[in-house]
Amino acid sequence: MGTLTDSERALARAVLIHGPISRSALTSRLGLSPASLTRLAKPFVDRGLLVEVDDGPDRSVGRPARPLDVAPGLGVFAGVKVTGEALHAVVTDVRAELLGSAAAPLDSTAPADVARQIAGLLRSIHDGAPSGVGVSLAGSVQGGLVEFSPFLGWIREPFADLVREQVGAPVSLENDLVALTEAERWFGVGRGIPGFTVITIGAGVGYGLVVDGEVVRSHDVGVGLAGHLPLSANGPICQEGHRGCSQAMLTSGSIAAQVSASLQRPVDYDEALALAAAGDPAARAVVDAAADALGRFIALAANLSLQSTTVLAGEGMGLYAVARDRVDAAAAADRDLRADPLRIHVDDTGFTAWARGAAAVAIQAAVDRLRLD
Repeated sequence: MGTLTDSERALARAVLIHGPISRSALTSRLGLSPASLTRLAKPFVDRGLLVEVDDGPDRSVGRPARPLDVAPGLGVFAGVKVTGEALHAVVTDVRAELLGSAAAPLDSTAPADVARQIAGLLRSIHDGAPSGVGVSLAGSVQGGLVEFSPFLGWIREPFADLVREQVGAPVSLENDLVALTEAERWFGVGRGIPGFTVITIGAGVGYGLVVDGEVVRSHDVGVGLAGHLPLSANGPICQEGHRGCSQAMLTSGSIAAQVSASLQRPVDYDEALALAAAGDPAARAVVDAAADALGRFIALAANLSLQSTTVLAGEGMGLYAVARDRVDAAAAADRDLRADPLRIHVDDTGFTAWARGAAAVAIQAAVDRLRLD
């Protein structure tokens, strides 16, 4: 039969994301008749890709219901988030559930060296080649090519090929924010939600969008447009000269620098948050201003995208844990009372979330490569 048709691919994705799922739910979700679903599912079941699961009697006819699910043990996948300083890697099952993880500082930022280090790090987690590897990084990505990555200083590097040569498995390369958004849509807190925004804070600031169950993709995703949204008229100035932009207000480096300047001693991001939580006036002032800015960002994203659900993620999201009430109040203040209430979900797994996003991209690519020969 060859590569999957669009209908077969839709079935495989639906069962992967929502399984175990009843046949009635699948016919509704995919717009198929029961007979068409049976015909479509049979090759997957015959080849052991999908399995029928006992789920008790069907209330309407008194016969055993047979929901569909993906077969257990259907592949092991790896995801790697590359920053300007480190590698963060995970190994997962086919639903991006964590099987192992590891991190290591970069020995070099030369692309070939990074590819070799990725292979070594993955071998330290899992013996043998995975079914697929996803690699994510900040910047503009086109296919297997890194067009530009600001933290690594790469321009037009064929990085997917370099990694493939080292790991001996199919490699999918993606912008880190797109990969994270896909993971939240498929397997994370956004699963089952048709539309939502993703806001990330850490070394940088990112923004992703899901509309009608699909991640919005464009070349602009890799440009970092969310980094310089104006959020405070009285905030600090970023390195590009913008006062009170999202980068100046929300990045972990900026928050740590502001608290360090106020206390006249070096303070890292975690200590800045801890001091604020303990009531230190200088740290609290900086964190409160950042919380107000994050709330405005959440409201702005919801108002302009017309999506009332936001997923907060990234290694800097400890800010929300320390100042949740203030963030929520600032977001509500910029939201029309007639609009749907804001729903905020938090993925607080830090760099693991980024790496898991890369694994999700590898899983998606594996589904697209399926054959029913």
